[in-house]
Amino acid sequence: QVQLVESGGGLVQAGGSLRLSCAASGRAFSNYNMAWLRQTPRKERELVATISWSGDTTYYADSDKGRFTISRDNAKNTVHLQMNSLNVDDTAVYYCAARITTYGGYNVWGQGTQVTVSS
Repeated sequence: QVQLVESGGGLVQAGGSLRLSCAASGRAFSNYNMAWLRQTPRKERELVATISWSGDTTYYADSDKGRFTISRDNAKNTVHLQMNSLNVDDTAVYYCAARITTYGGYNVWGQGTQVTVSS
């Protein structure tokens, strides 16, 4: 299976932008459906965005629609999350995750990258 490493997190002011990246190593990255999730100490882990193995289908949480864009490059084994118009509520650890199946839980996780939005 693949291994995932996130990067691109950091500190940004409200209204700013960040681009998260997830680099995958291992076999058959293009077979995996990918997702970004986030977690704070006060909330359960929540889904941010997903993208199908082909890149044809995407999904966004209501709070992120119009602000975030998920994309993938199967030739480079990468997934990105472009985050614009960030607000303090977006502060969290962001995780990249993968699954072979179309539905169900994600079984491969990265280590996470911290995003902090200051007011």
